[in-house]
Amino acid sequence: MKIDDEIGGTRWLGRPPQLTDSELVTLAVAQALLGFTSESRWLRFVDSRLGAMFPYVPRQPGWNKRLRAALPLVKKAIRLLAVDADFWFDKHWIIDSTPVECGRSRPTVKRSDMAGWAGYGYCASHSRFFWGLRLFLVCTPAGMPILWGLANPKQDEREVLSAMLDREPHLATDRPNLLVIADKGFASKEFEADLAFRGAELLRPSFKREKKRQGESFLKSVRQLIESVNDTLKGQLDLEQYGGRTFEGVAVRVAQRILARAAAIWHNHKTGQPVIGSLIAYDHWSHRNDSSSVS
Repeated sequence: MKIDDEIGGTRWLGRPPQLTDSELVTLAVAQALLGFTSESRWLRFVDSRLGAMFPYVPRQPGWNKRLRAALPLVKKAIRLLAVDADFWFDKHWIIDSTPVECGRSRPTVKRSDMAGWAGYGYCASHSRFFWGLRLFLVCTPAGMPILWGLANPKQDEREVLSAMLDREPHLATDRPNLLVIADKGFASKEFEADLAFRGAELLRPSFKREKKRQGESFLKSVRQLIESVNDTLKGQLDLEQYGGRTFEGVAVRVAQRILARAAAIWHNHKTGQPVIGSLIAYDHWSHRNDSSSVS
């Protein structure tokens, strides 16, 4: 209902599509929350279980085409849900990046349509190199996404974040005394000066040669929040099994999972759930439907 109220009135030139924009976005969220990584299997599930609510769903080629074209729409929905929650006004931001692998074998790298976008990078958490993109996410301590972007892993993390802030400078300047919490990878005098110019302060772990930074004792619990956000995207929303083959396909499927995360947080907040960032209720529904469909 929220999505339909906000974007349901989109006008089309010519004949309107049988599957509306709001229905497309709603199904995209449901697919991510219910754990369907296979689009063909997801469309069969919608046809057999949700046909009364969605009388028309295109076949896989049509669904894939509509979904890839819906990237601006999905971005809009993420922002609509974020702005509609109290977390939007939080003066604490958590920033982090995580790999989005696009291929492993050398032949895949040579043939992939991602050439020119993706590159080789290093994943410290798995102690290995990867070929793909890096997802940069700025969110509140509750996990609500504020900004996100995909970049070549060879690009400097601080430059990427500065570019993200440059696109919407009011997001930082409208929040006086904003505290940006990050890891050591974002350490830089130039980056801290840039944040200070925007009216924000950087909180990060100190290096061994440095004095302890003010508020550093607070970072251990915050680091757990960062890890929980990445774990939710990868462990529960299957970020690493997105299935895209082009940049548009990868981008919209990453956005699809960020939207699902935002939708769950928004819904938990509006319904007064005790744990705002929890997806347990959606996991149970997913497993129940999965087991019944198999039987």
